[in-house]
Amino acid sequence: MTYSSSVALSRRSSVRRNRNVTVYGGQGRHLGPVSNTIILIVLACLIGLLYLTQVTKTNSYGYTINHLQKQQSDLQNQKADLEVAAARLQSLERIQASSVAKSMVSVTPGSTLH
Repeated sequence: MTYSSSVALSRRSSVRRNRNVTVYGGQGRHLGPVSNTIILIVLACLIGLLYLTQVTKTNSYGYTINHLQKQQSDLQNQKADLEVAAARLQSLERIQASSVAKSMVSVTPGSTLH
């Protein structure tokens, strides 16, 4: 028997009509319980880090808002003080410019009592 005839005979015995020659692997890779636990822990840590970054951003905005509110209240107090001072200064000018104040006579001390 020649080499080609022996290969042909071996092929005939292993290959049958209307059958697939190639066998596809139906089993995929599965993760074990340890791997699943490790993946879940890593995901929980990532979610925790995302939460902490959001909380930190919120707190920093809160500090900025508190600072601006304090500055606003200081400026409002300063405005109220300036309004009072302006009213005082304007009242002296109004009194001096009024017709009643112009009709008054200034008094000079004439004699002193002993």
